[in-house]
Amino acid sequence: MKILFFSLISCLTCSVLAANNGIDSGITFSSDVPLLQSEQLAPQYWQQKLAQGDQVILSPADIAARNAASFKRQAEMQPLVEINQALSAKQLTARINQVSSITSAQRYYADGSAVDAKAWQHYRQLLALDSVKPNNPVQFALVVKRTMLLAFPTHDRVFKQPDDVDLNRFQETGLFPAEPVAVLHQSRDKAWYLVQSFNYTGWVQASDIAIGQRQQVLDYAEQEPFLVVTGAKVHTAYTPSLPAISELQLDMGVRIPLLSAKDVGHNVNGQNPAASHIVQLPIRQADGRLDFTPALIARSQDVHQGYLAFTANNIISQAFKFLGERYGWGHDYNGRDCTGFVAEVYSSFGYKMPRNSSQQGKGEYGVNVRFNPLNDIEAKKQQLSQAQVGDLLYLPGHVAVYLGTSDGQDFIIHDVHGLAYDKTAAGHYQGILNGVFVTPLLPLKVSHSQTYLDVIYSIKSLR
Repeated sequence: MKILFFSLISCLTCSVLAANNGIDSGITFSSDVPLLQSEQLAPQYWQQKLAQGDQVILSPADIAARNAASFKRQAEMQPLVEINQALSAKQLTARINQVSSITSAQRYYADGSAVDAKAWQHYRQLLALDSVKPNNPVQFALVVKRTMLLAFPTHDRVFKQPDDVDLNRFQETGLFPAEPVAVLHQSRDKAWYLVQSFNYTGWVQASDIAIGQRQQVLDYAEQEPFLVVTGAKVHTAYTPSLPAISELQLDMGVRIPLLSAKDVGHNVNGQNPAASHIVQLPIRQADGRLDFTPALIARSQDVHQGYLAFTANNIISQAFKFLGERYGWGHDYNGRDCTGFVAEVYSSFGYKMPRNSSQQGKGEYGVNVRFNPLNDIEAKKQQLSQAQVGDLLYLPGHVAVYLGTSDGQDFIIHDVHGLAYDKTAAGHYQGILNGVFVTPLLPLKVSHSQTYLDVIYSIKSLR
């Protein structure tokens, strides 16, 4: 069914005064995002539409139960406690080959040169497959700084096209401080480890993790009481005596054990802790082993003791904390992509979910409304009319968070790379977003012939 965008696209460049977002500067707001008005860029605009926005949807115990069910249903999610203490040569080799497979598609470097057979052979040699033993003990570690999880143990960046350098095809996802991982293998140059988190496997720099005892690592991840990072990014206090934890970046959803001044005293790294939260951070010793140290996070930072209450208002406020952040494929550019955005927002409430969009969208966790090519546009619109704030809309390779309606139009917030829609007079418009944006749903297109609505295949509710 062809959709005609007539009057709803008449405001292709919306111009309103930016008074409703707290800036009364007299500067005219202008955007090439169709139907977008400045007041829609404030979380309060959407929150005020909710009659029961502060009503708790699920308790922490309910969410923990949902997580347990997800681990049972989703093969790509595995509690670290269930990982075998050792892998056979066959198991480990299969895992390495799965993570570090050579694509049949052509890849390029930023200078335009192609990744040739010799380069691929070099990357394969870095995997140290010949060092795999009949029995390979699994170690455990904690991440000590935000770091990247890669398909190959190299800093080289490769791309689909030479001019598409924002999307490094070796980039998989990010890992965050205090996150536990299982260590499966080491690269030939000993500079990288193959690690498994609860939802992904890839290569991480050895210098960014600290190896400890299995139970030590697992216990740390469950320790209570704990602090949850609820800002997009917060930082520990400046600590001249210990650079490893000085102004350390902590992203939304990071969970860290809390300490008390009764335990550590009233001088933490040369600072009185009364105006700060005292947390226990993992650090890496010179030999790579795990140790812990107290660190301070100022009470002015955006953190919360325990998980945030799971409410519609909190879903909106958490999502909007990323508004304007640059898109980062696989957590590149110190940012995140569409699924990272969704995962971090929901991690504020204690949710765990698969990493990739297809794993999330096709996953059986949550309440799912599925669509197929036989579902016409009107059927999808009918389901959208029942969508609630925070529901997740899945397209091939993308996910967006449903915000609600404005002037009869459905709006979403999402971390998105491109912008395309039909202009009424000038034809197809191709632009760029490349960040976290609020947009209407119906006008957006994924190609000249297909709209977002055409290709939505699932609406998932985590309520």
